[in-house]
Amino acid sequence: MKKQNAQTGICKIIGESYLEESSLFYKPIYQWLVEYLKTKKPLVLNFGLSYVNTSSSKHILYILRLLKESKEKGIDVQTNWYIEHGDTDTEEDVEDYMIITGMEINLIKNKAIP
Repeated sequence: MKKQNAQTGICKIIGESYLEESSLFYKPIYQWLVEYLKTKKPLVLNFGLSYVNTSSSKHILYILRLLKESKEKGIDVQTNWYIEHGDTDTEEDVEDYMIITGMEINLIKNKAIP
């Protein structure tokens, strides 16, 4: 599930992402983020993905790189990833995303996405 709100600057992506054609899902999100970030308004992106396949992971990396570039340009960008306590696989994936992109991601354990 995806949800974005230009009024609040909060975007949520939650569930599991094992899409065959992940670009159909992620391309509109990416485009929305590009347009939103042009406004230079603050943005919070909350991930709550417990599973991400390889195809989806590629698109998440695109999004994280976009956010990092925007943050480097001075835009207030915050990225959070909500995981269940003990979900070491997702925790390792998030750590890998941070290493690959250089984007800081707040790892939040055992809390519901606001």
